[in-house]
Amino acid sequence: MINNSFEFSSDDDSDVSPHDMEGNSSDLEYGAKDMNGLSPNSYSSGLQTQLQRDLDRQHLLSDRPRAGVYENVISEGVEGIEHQERYERLLRRAQVEDLTEVSGIGCLYQSGVDRLGRPVIVFCGKWFPAQNIDLEKALLYLIKLLDPIVKGDYVISYFHTLTSTNNYPSLHWLREVYSVLPYKYKKNLKAFYIVHPTFWTKMMTWWFTTFMAPAIKAKVHSLPGVEHLYSAITKDQLEIPAYITEYDMATNGLHYFNPVPTAS
Repeated sequence: MINNSFEFSSDDDSDVSPHDMEGNSSDLEYGAKDMNGLSPNSYSSGLQTQLQRDLDRQHLLSDRPRAGVYENVISEGVEGIEHQERYERLLRRAQVEDLTEVSGIGCLYQSGVDRLGRPVIVFCGKWFPAQNIDLEKALLYLIKLLDPIVKGDYVISYFHTLTSTNNYPSLHWLREVYSVLPYKYKKNLKAFYIVHPTFWTKMMTWWFTTFMAPAIKAKVHSLPGVEHLYSAITKDQLEIPAYITEYDMATNGLHYFNPVPTAS
């Protein structure tokens, strides 16, 4: 049964997904349709190896004796301080280094605000040359852009439209980025929209929210088309490249979704 209402609540830690209005089909089943032509078998060997490692690691952790809890708490506290110091060093570098190599690509930027007045961060996967870019500078640019924004609530819209394997960063790098970013990035992220998902994004989302970031699992929403975003973000506040809207119209047609948002 289709639910055309979309209620906003600034008190919730995560938003209701516009995708929830489409019915009860699973995201993984939808991703297997492979909207962007990505074969479910491509990019799979490395991903499967990493998934198995994480499953084995989770089993080992679950079997670990409960002795030494106090020592573990102390160790984690020290590690937390070290992570904070590392982030602050990266932030200082981000503020002084020349990052035009990354900023000039235009793959990551702020685009207006959503219906609750929260900043909207847009990431265009097709324009991210993961195999031909200095990933350390990419991390610095991410920090430079987001650090002043994540002090309050914000949302991210990731467009997977027409991406290829050349746009996919390694699992190791994704893990590194997530471990570097402090708690405020996760806490104040209220929604992460993945537009035009594929099998790859479904598998990555499952892995990431299972082993790395279970706290944000409810905040991640896969949307088959741009118009589904309009429940959360008005059209005039969403600046995206023409290739995304052209692909969306060619794939989904015109006016395929009629959002009925409820003001907060």
